[in-house]
Amino acid sequence: MHKAYLSLGAALSGLGVILGAFGAHKLKQIAPDSVPTFQTGVQYQMYHAIALILVAILFEKYPVKLMSWAGIAFLIGILLFSGSLYALAALKATGKVGLGGLGILTPIGGLFFIAGWVFFTLSVLNSK
Repeated sequence: MHKAYLSLGAALSGLGVILGAFGAHKLKQIAPDSVPTFQTGVQYQMYHAIALILVAILFEKYPVKLMSWAGIAFLIGILLFSGSLYALAALKATGKVGLGGLGILTPIGGLFFIAGWVFFTLSVLNSK
């Protein structure tokens, strides 16, 4: 088992629950139009935090470098994709629209999610 991915996955899952509650209750009162963006960030954070836990568990059975790369890609994807959506929702809540040049981080984060799933699949297929 890969302890770092397991602990990061657990921590990011817990943080996802906290952020989800914030979005559903407080953000809804402050800036209801930014809630869907925020919820998308939480949703993908939760999916990929659970994927990190899965990487940690399966790393013992498939201890190939690509499995580790899958975990790294999922983590970077969470930071870029979900993080940029949280920033976008926060800016919307303050009356500012858009992230400027930082808006490119969302699709880059999405590419890291895709790469993580490709690495995950390859690590299972290529292991002995």
